[in-house]
Amino acid sequence: MAESIQQAVSDLSTKVAETLGVSGQQTGQEKTRGGVETAAQGEPIYVDEKAGSDGPEAQGTSTTPFLTILHAMLTSFPSPTAAQDRPILVRKPDSPEVNDWQPISGAALKKNKKFVDAHWKKVKKAEENKEATEKAEREREERDAKRREEAAKIILKEDTSLPAAPKVKIGHLAEYRDKRVRVFGWVHRLRQQAQMTFITLRDGTGYLQLVLSGDLHKTLDALDLVTECTIEVTGELKAVPEGKTAPGGHELAADWWKMIGRAPSGTDSYASLFNEHADPSVRQRLRHLDLRAETPAAIMRVRAALLNAFRRFYANETVLEVTPPCIVQTSVEGGSTLFKFDYYGSEAYLTQSSQLFLETCLPSLGDVFCVQESFRAENSHTRRHLAEYTHVEAELAFITFDDLLTHIESMICDSVEYVLADPVAGKLVRELNPNFVAPARPFLRMDYKKAIEWLNEHDILFQDDDPAQPPRPHKLGDDIAEAAERKMTDILNVPMFITGFPREMKAFYMKRVPEDEHYTESCDLLMPGVGEIVGGSMRMTDLKQLLEGYKEHGIDPSPYYWYNDQRTYGTMEHGGYGLGTERILAWLLNRYTVREVSLYPRYPGHAQP
Repeated sequence: MAESIQQAVSDLSTKVAETLGVSGQQTGQEKTRGGVETAAQGEPIYVDEKAGSDGPEAQGTSTTPFLTILHAMLTSFPSPTAAQDRPILVRKPDSPEVNDWQPISGAALKKNKKFVDAHWKKVKKAEENKEATEKAEREREERDAKRREEAAKIILKEDTSLPAAPKVKIGHLAEYRDKRVRVFGWVHRLRQQAQMTFITLRDGTGYLQLVLSGDLHKTLDALDLVTECTIEVTGELKAVPEGKTAPGGHELAADWWKMIGRAPSGTDSYASLFNEHADPSVRQRLRHLDLRAETPAAIMRVRAALLNAFRRFYANETVLEVTPPCIVQTSVEGGSTLFKFDYYGSEAYLTQSSQLFLETCLPSLGDVFCVQESFRAENSHTRRHLAEYTHVEAELAFITFDDLLTHIESMICDSVEYVLADPVAGKLVRELNPNFVAPARPFLRMDYKKAIEWLNEHDILFQDDDPAQPPRPHKLGDDIAEAAERKMTDILNVPMFITGFPREMKAFYMKRVPEDEHYTESCDLLMPGVGEIVGGSMRMTDLKQLLEGYKEHGIDPSPYYWYNDQRTYGTMEHGGYGLGTERILAWLLNRYTVREVSLYPRYPGHAQP
């Protein structure tokens, strides 16, 4: 039996060589593949179509057979000219015997030979293509070298016989048409043709289209131009012909230019970093560069206009701006969300809110407001939370709760109207959020108890912080979660106040409803698509009641002595609110997350750049 198998192996070796069309003898030494010894040359190659493997662990031996004949042939004969005198033994999937190795059939050998031939043809073609590509690359490099050699001979000099060119910001060019000007900026867009280079230049005040032609287009610097290079250009400013468009309605016919600062090309170029497939994390990590793009820049312009609008509103209302401290040793919203640090040996925090300080200004300065950064150490990864945000807060003296709601309503509506009326910001809002409709007054007002009923009527369930707890209908005392707020505003689709929250849910200083002290004179303003953007309340006026509030919340009143004194030295009815600038911007510009409207957003795990 052994002799017959040996003879079959010998016959098969001859058949393999004849079928594959090669001859020659290998040495009797064993080869290694991946550092593991394989069967010696001339010995059989084993293929187990049931239990074999085409992975790196397979060596083609009887103990580590291949899975497929094709892989066995490609692996064991690794070139089209390799000696292929080793027989192939195959164990079929339906074979009951473990060592039932049968010589490969002629049909199977012929079939796989076709695949092997096709493989080597592909390899040969790839090598030929590689040679052609390398040849084309060498020719291109030679052409580029010659072109650069010629370009280096061209030296541009500004023509002193031309009229003097005043330095002008791009945003102020309208009055300089048909005149020669000098502009500086970054190459925002670039299109190079055989005889001309078209550039859109950006300087932070606007965009300018310009054309380089003649020798201006042929210099070494012109060959190296890429987006984000900085350049200086002189030329005559001309209105674009009728029927054509350009930023500002004009373009610059350049007569001289020079490179100021170069930018990377290739894989490090601006366009490569921010291609359409770039992951959002790339934009976050490279925020300093992402801000150069049109959308982030437009958002920042609207942001500036909105802050100006807030200040304009407050000026009209005779509300004075003050600048409270960011370093504090008292808490407004609770200790669990405080950023703590050592302050000369004692514990201090980054402010959560400037409200308490604003209240102290009322007796001397009247109604006051601030635009201040606030900090919350919440491990929240939602699209509307930031660890640092721009907090607009105001405190108003001698008002009622109804006065407070009306004031907040006016503040939002007037500020939005100012932004929309701004010739620059208004245009950007309409570009970024074409469907935006300014809110109409009066805003919907809904008491907390009524809101709980409304949620249950619309089958919007309460979800406990513990995910193991099943959703259930809302009940009095439940905090209305962010998801429920969004569903409510999406259905109603109007700005709305929710008022009169339970005192257990709100801060220690909030005034209680006289008719029912379980509830507070408090409000949240919700906007469609973003949820809460303003939180406010009337403040406690009675010192005894305030001290009870500290006790209920487990707060030591002694560090708040200065705040308590406001009730001792002439108390009064007063109230205030805080507005998250990023949230109202996200609503105004229809942004998915507040991170998009912050210059350098700070959120858990991200504090760079």
